Amino acid sequence: MAAGMKHLSKTFVWILMGLIMLSLVGFGAVNFSGSASSVATVGTQEISVQNFYRELQREQQALQAQTGQFIPLSQLSALGMDQQVLSRLISIAAIDNEVDQLGISIGDENLLKEITEIPSFQGSSGEFNRDTYEYTLDNNGLSEREFEDDLRRESARTLVQGAMMVGATMPATMRDTITSFIGARRSFSWVQLQNDEMAMIALAPTDAELQAFYDSNPDLFTLPETKQIAYVQLTPAMLMDQVDVDQDALQTLFDQRADQYQSPERRLVERLVYSDDEAASSAKAQLETGGTTFEALVENRGLALADVDMGDMTIGALGAAGQDIFSAQVGDVVGPLPSDLGPALYRVNGRLEARVTLLADVEAELREELAAGRARRLIEQQSEEIDDMLAGGATLEEIADETDMQLGQISWTEQSREGIAAYDGFRQAASAVTVDDFPAVEFLDDGSLIALRLDTVLPPRAEPLADAYTAALQGWNAEQRQNAITTEAEAIVARTKANGDFDEALTVTTETGLTRTAYIDTTPVDMLNQVFEMEPGEMRIVSDENSTVVLRLDEILPPGESDDLQAMSNALEAQLNQALSQDLFEAFVQDARTRAQPQIDQQALHALQANYLQ
Repeated sequence: MAAGMKHLSKTFVWILMGLIMLSLVGFGAVNFSGSASSVATVGTQEISVQNFYRELQREQQALQAQTGQFIPLSQLSALGMDQQVLSRLISIAAIDNEVDQLGISIGDENLLKEITEIPSFQGSSGEFNRDTYEYTLDNNGLSEREFEDDLRRESARTLVQGAMMVGATMPATMRDTITSFIGARRSFSWVQLQNDEMAMIALAPTDAELQAFYDSNPDLFTLPETKQIAYVQLTPAMLMDQVDVDQDALQTLFDQRADQYQSPERRLVERLVYSDDEAASSAKAQLETGGTTFEALVENRGLALADVDMGDMTIGALGAAGQDIFSAQVGDVVGPLPSDLGPALYRVNGRLEARVTLLADVEAELREELAAGRARRLIEQQSEEIDDMLAGGATLEEIADETDMQLGQISWTEQSREGIAAYDGFRQAASAVTVDDFPAVEFLDDGSLIALRLDTVLPPRAEPLADAYTAALQGWNAEQRQNAITTEAEAIVARTKANGDFDEALTVTTETGLTRTAYIDTTPVDMLNQVFEMEPGEMRIVSDENSTVVLRLDEILPPGESDDLQAMSNALEAQLNQALSQDLFEAFVQDARTRAQPQIDQQALHALQANYLQ
């Protein structure tokens, strides 16, 4: 019996080993050395693991080149880019499957011609080099057969794509319709009535009239959603009296900014350098006798005044010439004097006095700056303690009683910009806070500390007329003014139709051959849109908040004949043809994919992700 158990045990062990080996065989089916491993099958074509991984690496390299940051493959997978790569490869494989069924191939001779014309495979002589060919393929992890098969398929794909896309032409009617719409022209006349031209005395409406205006314009008197927020705030200014700034710190900061506060005496100088003292002295003599000018000397040397301008210079920066230059008057030309380029003539164009700032002059400014910095550090020290108190259940009111923070209330809307709502950080916090949030400390840009609590949310609601009385009164008067303008405009239309033309007393502006893109200042924004909706002889009144215009369309004109319009038409035709070609090819690819019935090996994808995309 023991022998039987021993035999059974051995049999079990062999079965177990067999199962393990079988599982390892399945795992090994997805590797980069097995030529049969693939992630998808599309008709007769296979998408190998190697090809998929290689394309994903190319996507990774392209994204890294664009962003300048290393992006692991796992992140690409998280972004869904592995699925985009797989979809692109499936489309390519579908085309290859279609090409294979059509029996299209470029042949060995054409393949050889394409390979020998690729610059990467050419040697220093510019001709195809076999060693360079092998080295380049090996360096890219490709065998000759893989590369040549890929190139053969790619060339065949290009033939099919060209056959699909070349010669596709959009009907000229579409191009002409769009061109006619853009280039269409109108001639029209118009009279403008400015709102401020209507002389009206501000009227006092009756209570009933004001109530009627209020009731008929609810949008004007609707308050936005409002958050009732309680907050505590601690700013550096609140702690200024707790901060002591010693004199040594002030002096140190003042000394650090010496360049800002102290400026030595300077001169605005131009310098004309000569090759030797004799040439410089000759030029100076001509100046002294009035035989030339400094500008002429500069021009004779082929220079401009900007070329000889040294800007503002200190006496030390001018070296050995400094003392003489600083002793001269503005407008004097001195020299010849030495320079690092040779003997030179110097013209003094201006004098900038020394600027001396004493510590007492800027002490208040520096003290405030130092105090604000120290106050911010005090706030940082208190923030942790305050945050702990809030986490322990302390209310904002208790925080205000026990710390330096001050309690406040605000009725906050998205349009709030005053007081504490002037801070971007507060507005962001107020926008995000909900009634379920617990207060927590947050820092603002200036170092202030805040914590806030949302007490209630008021929905959009009508503002009581008593609160909106001034706005309602202004709105009612504006409506009366617009009504008066509209009445006057309607009278102009009626008289024009009756008389056949505008009144002679009116200021009539005539426009000829304007397109839709024309712009006429101070007129209603919608005026030209309205013009192109009208028929000849038709009149309209167009208004906005600033002006009212009475329009009359005089003539509809066809597009003008201009080089710009013709160029636009040609570009539009090319764009439409290209769009049609692309749509046809995309439809072909989609049909090829459908008929090829792609089969994705999810197990292979999961194994690839587990081993290489982590």
